[in-house]
Order: sequence, then C-alpha cells, then structure tokens
Amino acid sequence: MRKRDFTKDFAEGLDSVEDTVSNERLSGKGALSRKRTVSGTNSEDGQETGFEVALDVDSLNTRSGRVLSVHGLNSFVKTDDGQIYECTVRGVLKSLATDLQHVVVAGDFATIELDPKSSGENQAVIVRVDHRRNQISRTSRKKQQIIVANVDLVFIVTSAGEPGLKPNLIDRFLVSAEKSEIQPVIVINKVDLVHVDDLQPVAGVWSQLGYPVIMTSTITGQGVDRIRKLVRGRDCVVTGQSGVGKTSMLNAIEPGLALKVSTVSAENQKGRHTTTAARLIPLTPEEGELPQKSVGHLVDTPGIRSFQLWDVIPEEVGGYFPDIRPFINTCKFPNCTHTHEDQCSVKWAVADGKIDARRYESYCQMRENDEYF
Repeated sequence: MRKRDFTKDFAEGLDSVEDTVSNERLSGKGALSRKRTVSGTNSEDGQETGFEVALDVDSLNTRSGRVLSVHGLNSFVKTDDGQIYECTVRGVLKSLATDLQHVVVAGDFATIELDPKSSGENQAVIVRVDHRRNQISRTSRKKQQIIVANVDLVFIVTSAGEPGLKPNLIDRFLVSAEKSEIQPVIVINKVDLVHVDDLQPVAGVWSQLGYPVIMTSTITGQGVDRIRKLVRGRDCVVTGQSGVGKTSMLNAIEPGLALKVSTVSAENQKGRHTTTAARLIPLTPEEGELPQKSVGHLVDTPGIRSFQLWDVIPEEVGGYFPDIRPFINTCKFPNCTHTHEDQCSVKWAVADGKIDARRYESYCQMRENDEYF
C-alpha cells in the first residue's frame, strides 16, 4: 500500500518528508513478480552506467550473465549457467541514455528475462545493465561510443611496420586508460619487420613513464608468452588501429580460436576491418585449472583509425599526462594552456629535455581537440 500519512509524520517532527518517500517503489503483482522503476546509476563523473526498467519482471524467469557481443539491435549474453542467449533490449532502456550510440556493450553484466512465448530457442530480453566499474570510450558522430566495459587491462596494440607506428594515437589511448583507471600495456607488434633498436627512442619514453611496453611478433612468437601470462585470470581488451595484428595476436595467445585475419592494403598501408564488432572471448582453462574457475576473457575490437576523446575538456588533458602533470601548477599564470604563454613551466621542461618533445606535441594536438593525425 502506498504511504499516505505525510502530514501526520511531519507534525510528529520528521526532519524531511522527502526522506520518507525518496526510496518508495510500487509493489509487485505477486510473490514471483516485482515492479522495477526506471532509474539510472551514475558514476562519479556523472555518466549513466547502469539502468533498470519499469516493467514487471518474473524473478524466476530471469538470468544474470555477461554480454559477449553486440550486433545491431541484438546482443549475445552468456549466463552464469553457461547458456548463450540472443537478446533484444527493451525500448525504455534505450531511451535512458541519449548520448550513447549503444546502451549495451561487450563486457556488460546484465540481467535478462526469458521469453516463453518466443518461437525461437535461447531468446531473451535485456532488462537491466549493471553499473560499469570502467569503460573505454571515444567520440563518434558527437555521441559516446563505448568500446568495451568492465576490464582489468587494455592492450594498446600498434605495429612496427605495415602499417607504421603512430605514437600520437597510442598517447590518446593512454589518456583514455588514465581517465578510466584501467592499466594500459603497450604492445608493439610485427617487430620482425624492423630492427628493434630503431624502436627504442619512442618505446623508451613510454617505459620511463611506467607504461609496460612489450615487443611482439606473431611470426616468430616473440613476446607472446609474456602476454599470455598477463591475461590469465583477468579481463583484457585488445585495441588499436586496423591492420596492426590484434586478431593474429589473439590467435597466438589462445590456440584454437582460428579468428579470421586480413592483410594490410599495399596501396595505402591501412588495415582492412576484419573484426566488425567487439567480442568477449572466454579463455580456455589450462591443465590443472578448474573449468568453473574464472580464467579471464579477451576482448577483440574493431580497428580504429581515429580516436577522439570523450568527455575530456581541454583544461583536463595535461592532468592525464604523467610527464606533464608535475609542471602544471608551477606556471606563472593559473589558467596557462602550456601552448603559447611565455612564462610556462611545461614549455621550459620541454626545452630542458624533462618532457619529451614528441609527447608535448601530442599534448598540444589533444589540447586543441584535433581528432585526426
């Protein structure tokens, strides 16, 4: 029954009538059903990270699971009992986040409701997306595109050749990882195509900043065992531009996947989009590991040719550069942009060699919100 005696409560000295009704919910229709209220779960930065639907949900007809992949209007969810369901999303759920390209993304923890009236098997409806502890996002068509959610490591993959190394793009991924508080690992693939010493100047800068850098080759097997050890027991996403060998690396890390790969275009040295959607891949238990134990997941993602940061204003960019951050508050002017001012500690640090000149150039590009390289 809904509460009606607000006046009486107030007269008896309640501090706030609002406190008595803030958590009120409509009761369900019966013991097996409950009414959900439309609400968003907000993270500290104000982004909506979880949703509920104001529809009757049969508690005996629901399952909890993990979103494996999203294809258009349909998502594939693996439930806790190991079943995979093809799911749609309730329309009211879609309307809760107008800034998102997709409400549901790979890596989400979700609640699904089975549809007993469906003509097909293993079909369900997503009725809830749980709070996301983190996410990798970019701006796409003025909306937030969440690439993946709820991961422990992000492998930022680039290549030594075919296509060539793009350090500024890697820096953008690093800023996104810093913002999301996800541990980044830089992977320079295809090192069999170049002399490794040629990569040391740029790789050394990242290493000195505390970012792990792994040199790999899926041809010779270099670095693959090191990555294989890092992913055990963790949820890891592999991201980077097209053609750098992300899918080939997954095939090397997890034998038996046999994911489709393509070659790089000889005309423009750009990769072909073999992976069309982010896909959560459960790792296979090794010998001696219990099948029911969580051994981790790998997330294969489509290649990215540009990466425009989401929800990062120009004044915040420097704070996500660990090499620039110590000098920000020692400039003469508190509103210094560190780009054109004369008495700027950041520019002095660049001149003195305390900040790498290429990294500073990368900062300036992001400060001006330059999407393309």
